[in-house]
Amino acid sequence: MASESTMSVSLKLRAAREMEKYLVIALFLSALLVALTAYRRVLMSEVGVSYLHYGYALIEALVLAKIILIGEALHYGDRFEDKPLIVSAVYKALAFGFLALLAHVLEHVIHALVEGESPAAALARQPGEIAAYTLVVFVAFVPFFSLQQAGRLLGEERFGYVLLRRPPARSAAP
Repeated sequence: MASESTMSVSLKLRAAREMEKYLVIALFLSALLVALTAYRRVLMSEVGVSYLHYGYALIEALVLAKIILIGEALHYGDRFEDKPLIVSAVYKALAFGFLALLAHVLEHVIHALVEGESPAAALARQPGEIAAYTLVVFVAFVPFFSLQQAGRLLGEERFGYVLLRRPPARSAAP
C-alpha cells in the first residue's frame, strides 16, 4: 500500500513538472509566434491586406510545445549532448526547427484542404513564407535550447536561482 501511495505522489510530481515545462515552452513559443504575426500584420497592412491570425499563432505554439516535449521524451536531438553547450543547442535548434517546419507545412496543407484548395498549390504559392518562418524559428530556438542546455548542466535548482534571483550588490572598489 505504501508503495502505491509513493508511486501516486511520484506520478503527480512528474505530471506537474511536465505541465510546468509545457507551459514555459508554450509561453516562449506564444510570444515568438504572436510577435511574428504582429510583424506579418504590419507588412500585410502596408499592401492593404487585413491579417489577424493571432489565434492560429497561439494554437501553433501549443502544438509545437507538445511536439517539443514528445521529441524530448523520445530523446530526439540528444545526439550531441556530450559536446559543448553551443554545439548541442544548435543541433537541437536544427532538429526541432525541422519538426517545426513539418508542423507548419502540415498546417498549410490542412488549411488548404479546409478551403477546398489543392495542398500542392497552396504550398507552391508560399515557399518564401515557409522558408522565412523556418529560419526565424531556428534562430529563436538557438537561445531557447542554449538556456535549456545550461539548465541541464547546472541543475534545475541552481539554474533557476541564477536565472531568477537578483545578483548580490557589488561593493564599491577602494
